[in-house]
Amino acid sequence: MKAIVETNFHFPGQTQFYRGKVRDVYTINNDLLIMVVTDRISAFDRILPRGIPYKGQILNQIASRFLDQTEHIIPNWKMATPDPNVTIGLKCEPLPVEMVIRAYITGSAWRAYEKGRRTISGITLPDGLKANQKLEKPIITPTTKATEGHDQEISKEQIIAQGLVSADIYEHIEQITYHLFEHGQRYAASRGLILVDTKYEFGLHDGKVYLIDEVHTPDSSRYWYMDDYEERFAQERPPRQLSKEFVRQWLMEHGFMGREGDKMPELTDQVVQSISKRYIELYQQLIGENFVPAQSDDPLARIEKNVLEYLETI
Repeated sequence: MKAIVETNFHFPGQTQFYRGKVRDVYTINNDLLIMVVTDRISAFDRILPRGIPYKGQILNQIASRFLDQTEHIIPNWKMATPDPNVTIGLKCEPLPVEMVIRAYITGSAWRAYEKGRRTISGITLPDGLKANQKLEKPIITPTTKATEGHDQEISKEQIIAQGLVSADIYEHIEQITYHLFEHGQRYAASRGLILVDTKYEFGLHDGKVYLIDEVHTPDSSRYWYMDDYEERFAQERPPRQLSKEFVRQWLMEHGFMGREGDKMPELTDQVVQSISKRYIELYQQLIGENFVPAQSDDPLARIEKNVLEYLETI
């Protein structure tokens, strides 16, 4: 399977096109979005030089499943998934913040804590925490949504004071974030996993708040295996990961963290294949079903055909 690294479609009624780190997004008549999830992969806000076969299909199918699972908590943008790599839905006006929620201190939060920082996004953490330790209760550490470069840490008070989001809307998405995370944690536990942290994005459509983008995918969330977490934590060993964190770890081991002057390590065929296998493992562990790769000699032609057929029905 050849990786889908970019698309260049021209759909009827197309009014806008945006290429993100992973997704190619087409706007139709200024009210619908066609989101094509490619096989591009990013880490440290940099797109890696090679795509990962099946990654886009896996992310899209996981996101679609979890959007359906959580629509009783909050309405979301999804209307249909006419192709394994595509979701079509409502165009919403994105709120300019990402709601990051953490139940454990790990990743970038731990790296900051280890350097002596005790306040993250306005939340003060106690002394004496260890890497990968469960927090007393989940904390929300929002970030701004950067169009380029790194998202910036920001506090609830700063978001409201700067008028990025009104106080009423912020209180609403804060409560929804806790509810979504609790739901995600329960589901993960049923699959023998810990949902460690994740992020949610919200938007407005006709004045109403919607959940947008993806939810509980391995690109937006961190998962650990539950069965040996306590043992490994007691031994000060890192948890077994089921998320994109293993890609970040591999890059860091090869001296790359997205800093100026860092050289991207070579992604050999073997590395690309191993990342693809890890994504398939993640899908099967998380969803509880065998992964069925989309079979197509020409995936771009397949995507275009399926999208066009769906657009004719609306």
